[in-house]
Amino acid sequence: MAFLAESLPPPAVLAAIRAPFEAFGSDAAWVDAPVLQPLNLLLDLAGESMRARLFVVQGEGTGEACLRPDFTIPLAHAHLLGEAASGRYLYQGKAFRTAPPGATRPSEFWQIGAEVYGAVDDPAVQDAEIAALAWAGAVAGGRTDLALTLGDVGLFSAFLVALDLPPAVQARLVRTYASGRGLRAELARTQVGRADPKGGRLAELLSDLPESEAAGVLEELWRLAGIQPVGGRAPAEIVHRLSQRAEAERNAKLSPAESDLVARYLEISGDIRSALDRIERLAYSAKIDFEPQLAPWIRRLTALVHAGVPETAMTLSAGFTRPFGYYDGVLFEIGCPALGPDQPVAAGGRYDGLPARLGASLNHPYAAQAGAVGCMVRPARAWAGEATP
Repeated sequence: MAFLAESLPPPAVLAAIRAPFEAFGSDAAWVDAPVLQPLNLLLDLAGESMRARLFVVQGEGTGEACLRPDFTIPLAHAHLLGEAASGRYLYQGKAFRTAPPGATRPSEFWQIGAEVYGAVDDPAVQDAEIAALAWAGAVAGGRTDLALTLGDVGLFSAFLVALDLPPAVQARLVRTYASGRGLRAELARTQVGRADPKGGRLAELLSDLPESEAAGVLEELWRLAGIQPVGGRAPAEIVHRLSQRAEAERNAKLSPAESDLVARYLEISGDIRSALDRIERLAYSAKIDFEPQLAPWIRRLTALVHAGVPETAMTLSAGFTRPFGYYDGVLFEIGCPALGPDQPVAAGGRYDGLPARLGASLNHPYAAQAGAVGCMVRPARAWAGEATP
């Protein structure tokens, strides 16, 4: 299997990019993770949309494996296997992702990063610390035109909760938002109108009948088709479940006004102070008190500026996402015009729910404890010597 590999910057530049991480992790060891990772685990946690970006290979066992696309999931898994309540980890190594069709960017590239696990007094300040670490590493490469774009999966979720939208709609929209794909199309599907029935036309027709009548129709269809059910659910139970599902789908819709509020929220973008002001005014127009949910962002902004990130370089975009399904809080990218919007120099964010999702299969005693955040820098992109593709 051939890869287009990127070149590392000169040793002095690489050392400068590493330096902020070494200072940040003075109490942490540099760690590594296996290059081969279980395919199903990564897809379960990062989302099925990641499959197209993965190099799939035959694993040592019977299951499929892939080359690690980044270090976050492998290091979270290693942290849980270590059975520690908290941990700070640093890494440097190769990651592998396929390039989009027609692109010439490397599919084998280096990352330098940090991962932090465990509960903290103020996650907002920790978010700023991690973003500032990524900024320091990116700036050390010599670029002077960097910009920090931030988003917040948790804030979007809180906005939907404050609007008192149907729980099923909230769950679908947040899942789609976190995966970084097709949110506006999903929003359109949630608007009032006929929902796409799950189970096909027959399920839709049965769910519209009284349950006793629907059960009789189902039994008659079985007789006409010569079906002899063996075990499983009785017709009445099947019809009852179809009715419950249909009712949930009927309730999982938005009014035009609700859909418009969500769409307007997603369009908000600008410097952090003005973006927060626009979100607050939008919430006010919807007659909801959203000030408590916005308060952590003031602390983040203060901490970011205190850590040396210029306020003029920061943008808060309510609709900003990354194509990794495990982010559930603040997330960010650092980019520059020379490389374009789809080739970030650095990135990261918060994924408090990732250890719990991993720990569910490991029965880990600390898996449910809040606190998981990290970042990475691409040294070859941070280097100002050339615009590495």
